[in-house]
Amino acid sequence: MPNRPVLAVVSGPPATGKSTLARILGQALGCPTIIRDEIKQGMVMSTPGHQAEADDPLNIPTMDAFFETITVLLRAGVTLVAEAAYQDRLWRPGLEPLSEIADIRVIRCVTPASTIVGRITQRARTDTHRAAHADAALLTDMEAGTYAPDEFVPISLDVPTLVVDTADGYSPGPAVIEGFLLGDSRGGPVLDHG
Repeated sequence: MPNRPVLAVVSGPPATGKSTLARILGQALGCPTIIRDEIKQGMVMSTPGHQAEADDPLNIPTMDAFFETITVLLRAGVTLVAEAAYQDRLWRPGLEPLSEIADIRVIRCVTPASTIVGRITQRARTDTHRAAHADAALLTDMEAGTYAPDEFVPISLDVPTLVVDTADGYSPGPAVIEGFLLGDSRGGPVLDHG
């Protein structure tokens, strides 16, 4: 019986370095990387006049396409990296059925709120591919106290979970993270299960 594919889930609040880490891991493992924001950006490109807002009508179709893509690849036996800033209430319903066909491992990215504010501010100014995202509204919500990264609800599945501090690079580093994803815990950090 062949091994089941691995679904490496990279999660955490916005601007915690998830997309960059997901790409690094996908390249290191030589497998596809499915990034929720890239799917949404592709939808925005085919939706003239789209304006990003909190209740964006593209959010649900993006989430559906994200989980459908992951499911198709896992059913084909493809190990992959999936990244999104979803909290538990959005991740868990999409992941639970996938546990029947894949070994799920969660990487939870964390960084101080001040770092998150700086990153969101920088990318809102410089990243032309952020049209799909309401970065300015997120900054306003943080300033008003209606959104706090520290209140982000992480994935609660009982699966191997590794917390990665992304404030200054990655701690633990990519080699340890890759070993975690491949099931090699020799010399690695103590793992949390959800």
